[in-house]
Amino acid sequence: MNKRLTFVLVLIAIVGGILFIFGQRWIGERAFETAVDRRAGVDQTAQLPDGLHVYVCGSGSPMTDAKRAGPCLAVLAGRQGFVFDTGSGSVRKLGAMGFPFERLDAAFLTHLHSDHLDGLGELMLQAWIAGGRDTPLPIYGPPGTDRVVDGFMQAYEIDRGYRIAHHGPEVARPGGFGGEVRLIDFPNEERADDIVFRDDDIVIRALPVNHAPVDNSYAFRIEYKGRSVVISGDTKYLPALARFAEGADVIFHEALNPQMVGKLGETLAARGNADAARIMADIPDYHTSPEDAARIAQTAGAKALVLYHLVPAPPARLIEQVFLGDAADQFDGELELAEDGMMVSLPANSEQVDFDQLL
Repeated sequence: MNKRLTFVLVLIAIVGGILFIFGQRWIGERAFETAVDRRAGVDQTAQLPDGLHVYVCGSGSPMTDAKRAGPCLAVLAGRQGFVFDTGSGSVRKLGAMGFPFERLDAAFLTHLHSDHLDGLGELMLQAWIAGGRDTPLPIYGPPGTDRVVDGFMQAYEIDRGYRIAHHGPEVARPGGFGGEVRLIDFPNEERADDIVFRDDDIVIRALPVNHAPVDNSYAFRIEYKGRSVVISGDTKYLPALARFAEGADVIFHEALNPQMVGKLGETLAARGNADAARIMADIPDYHTSPEDAARIAQTAGAKALVLYHLVPAPPARLIEQVFLGDAADQFDGELELAEDGMMVSLPANSEQVDFDQLL
């Protein structure tokens, strides 16, 4: 009886092993086919209600972080899409989140620091090929944006030729390559807080902020059907931003924790890296602390505050409260730390603010 049972068990193990070895490919093929069926050519935004939807395509900074792309926020206002900054790796995050590049109407640059624009070439490429554009992507930015866009277009010119030759002009439409620059410039204080984009129910305003010695750094406010979102860009604490953001549903504000950055600087100096230590000492004076960002949101009367472009980004949940410091005591609304893949939805003509994680 024991021998018979042993034989049966061995036979089952052998058959199971054979099925496992040769069945892995079949299982993998079914999993792949299921994923393709669910995502390929499917409008991932079809179930979203009319309103404003903000994609966090990059919540990080120039500091190395495998989980966070460089600063990037994308906004769907109804059926029209806009991207604000394109930090390194952000465009791939945006694609993974199911952002509809075919509905991308324009890109905006808050300023010309490299960590906010080093993905711009990839965005122009995706707008052209994935978005099926036959005209260049409008790119709004401060003086100097024309030089940046021209540089990326020159860098991608060879690739442009290859893609047209390979896919044909019916797919890689020659006229859709690159960007068309639309400069944002405020020649005097009277025009500060100006409308830079308007289309039916969509209004986008810009406000000069203080990121000196960087010239011409902007915050943006996006309004659509009774809902509004403000994006700070990079700035030191600026009371004028609270006035600009008055009544906004959600403020996305950059945040730097000076104590944590100071500790990094001390450690780097102690280990002989004087240049990196100097950078850590320099950067707090043109960024905003979490507490000061919370004060801005409280004064503005915002419903929610999302801190992004985090310096340094907390590597674990346990450290998030250290990063926030006393920010929660300064703001009565909902306070969140951005993560790549986060979506914030504001249905039109309502008070609702919904948070979701797409990645």
